[in-house]
Amino acid sequence: MTGFFSFHRFLAIIVKEFVQMRRDRVTFAMMIGIPIVQMVVFGYAINSDPKHLPTAILAADQSVFSRTIISAMENSGYFKIVRTVATEDEASFLIEEGEIQFVLTIPESFSRRLVRGEQPSLLLTADATDPSATSNALTAFRAVAEAALVRDFQGPLAHLKRGPPPLSVILHPSYNPEAITQYNIVPGLMGVVLTMTLVIITGLAITRERERGTMENLLSTPVKPFEVMLGKIIPYILVGYVQMGVIMLAGRFLFKVPMIGNLWLLLAVSFLFIAANLGVGLTFSTLARNQLQAVQMAFFFFLPSILLSGFMFPFRGMPGWAQMVGETLPLTHFLRIVRGILLKGNGLAQILPNLWPIGVFLVIALTIGLTRYRRTLD
Repeated sequence: MTGFFSFHRFLAIIVKEFVQMRRDRVTFAMMIGIPIVQMVVFGYAINSDPKHLPTAILAADQSVFSRTIISAMENSGYFKIVRTVATEDEASFLIEEGEIQFVLTIPESFSRRLVRGEQPSLLLTADATDPSATSNALTAFRAVAEAALVRDFQGPLAHLKRGPPPLSVILHPSYNPEAITQYNIVPGLMGVVLTMTLVIITGLAITRERERGTMENLLSTPVKPFEVMLGKIIPYILVGYVQMGVIMLAGRFLFKVPMIGNLWLLLAVSFLFIAANLGVGLTFSTLARNQLQAVQMAFFFFLPSILLSGFMFPFRGMPGWAQMVGETLPLTHFLRIVRGILLKGNGLAQILPNLWPIGVFLVIALTIGLTRYRRTLD
């Protein structure tokens, strides 16, 4: 007669679970890999106070005072001078493309008005589509500009140290002057939701067929691998567009997000991003042996996508290696596209640099998926 509790049976179950865990290498790798990824990303890659932000200079005054202010900007650590532009149109185009974060405009006769004590103005224009990326730099610039000229006010200019500040600073946060967080978050949610749902849903597509035993029927037909994958992708493309529609309606009527760009252009270019996520999900379904593994792989892809794409934290605040990883993810480029179209009114010329990387990613994902597709059951 066996007792109510047997230590040997209990120990056997524990051993059995460890054996099963060891055999399920994908699950075991996820248990180890996900904490490591989180620790590395949160410990090294995340920075809520970005520095060395790309800045362009539009200077009509080339005096020693102008050079002093520009040097002080770089020494502050927040700004990195990467371009010198000749016209306002050139500066606006660079901001629209997202190539630069700030433009400092130094007006003509700045130095002459400065020595006369007329408090000339400096204009700092910022791409404020992501308020968290620019707020600290904008705050720091006012103090930097006012303090930079103290050393130059010597001799006959010493009187400028006394009294009111020698110059005035005009801050112009473009596209989101009130720094409303929803303007940045809600468009980004479009890409995050599509990534999360479509990769998981399609990741289960082929593994579900295998677990239910319907893969045999599929394999006995003359259907080619590409036809199977394309047939499984098409229905979910419609699902992706429905999700986009829901988010855009909520953003417009609930959160009052401005949508100044061409929505038809956004819908058209979103096709590549939706297809890229579906391609990733199908690739995972060909690699996974069961639905659990497919979900684990999808989560392993989703985690760095949401953390390294610039959705939660400023992209330019991350170290170089993290930015390189982020540049390989389609969500990074889609966030720039959707925010550019909705908030900046970007056209095809401005979004093209972020469109072709998504296309390359789609081709690679589908190629791997087709290569891994099994024509016979193991």
